[in-house]
Amino acid sequence: MNGKLGMERRALPPGLDPRSATILRELVEHYVATGDPVGSRTLSQRLPIGLSPATIRNVMADLTDAGLLFSPHTSAGRLPTEKGLRLFVDGLLQFGSLSEEERESISQSLETRGRSLEDTLTEASSMLSGLSQAASLVIAPKGEGSVKHIEFVALGGNRALVVLVGTDGQVENRVIETPAGTPPSALIEATNYLNARAAGQTLAELRGRVNEEMSANRTELDQLTTEVVASGLATWSAEGRGGTLIVRGQGRLLSDITEIERLSTIQMLFERLETQDSMLRLLELAEKSDGVRIFIGAESGLFGVSGMAMVVAPARNEANRIVGAIGVIGPTRINYGRIIPVVDYTARVIGEILR
Repeated sequence: MNGKLGMERRALPPGLDPRSATILRELVEHYVATGDPVGSRTLSQRLPIGLSPATIRNVMADLTDAGLLFSPHTSAGRLPTEKGLRLFVDGLLQFGSLSEEERESISQSLETRGRSLEDTLTEASSMLSGLSQAASLVIAPKGEGSVKHIEFVALGGNRALVVLVGTDGQVENRVIETPAGTPPSALIEATNYLNARAAGQTLAELRGRVNEEMSANRTELDQLTTEVVASGLATWSAEGRGGTLIVRGQGRLLSDITEIERLSTIQMLFERLETQDSMLRLLELAEKSDGVRIFIGAESGLFGVSGMAMVVAPARNEANRIVGAIGVIGPTRINYGRIIPVVDYTARVIGEILR
């Protein structure tokens, strides 16, 4: 490494000595606040400890050699790399909790009385975008309500219509292939069998119960009727979870973009966001954490976009089941210390709404 500190050198990554940590933290906080490179003289004036510009330059050289800083121009100051930002977020970031007034404001903004769930989620996304000055997203998986009635109707030609009626009044139809030689009585028996078990059950719960009974040979159904039941339930089992994705504040990411390449990258990011695969992937990322997760650059494996960061948190209900996710997407210089507690608390409120 270049430069001398006049003291025994400690390894920087994966750990930092106190002096290097202080300088890296101050540099990243300056970058988050301004977006500009920072030099040793500016840092010497901002640091709470007395260090000369020459000493700071030596430390910055070491941090650069370690891949934590870089210089955008030969004579400019330094900026943090994505690796440096990751180290900052994981070990140096200082953030507090929201005040009681801020919590109350968020809760009141998301009050559901007198408006639809979609309107409430849209308000949540708009509010989050405003508080973070970045783009925001709210994902609510497609709910799976209770089953009220299932019926099999013969169509002829070894086909049958499966009619599913939910307790919310929604009706869905599927066409299935039936085994050759299936009599009308098998369809009636399959209908009666499922309806005797469907009351108060979601489709997933009904599938689980039926599969368990079939595995234990407790159905008392003949082979043809068993195949009809299995085929009827399977027609829904291969579906994706679906859901609602609400994104607000995309324009905040485009307001100061001057490079055409950068503009197209961000536009591509939002095109990908709107795909079903991306929604499910975001939910999977949220499910792997009990709290807020921060992804810098391409770390999430979702967008492959450098220069961007995403903060995402799961929304969990009283049973600790994931019922959605919320997040913020912005440049890597987003205000992590401010955004993390906002995302965390908003996710909790959304979890209560979607329970």
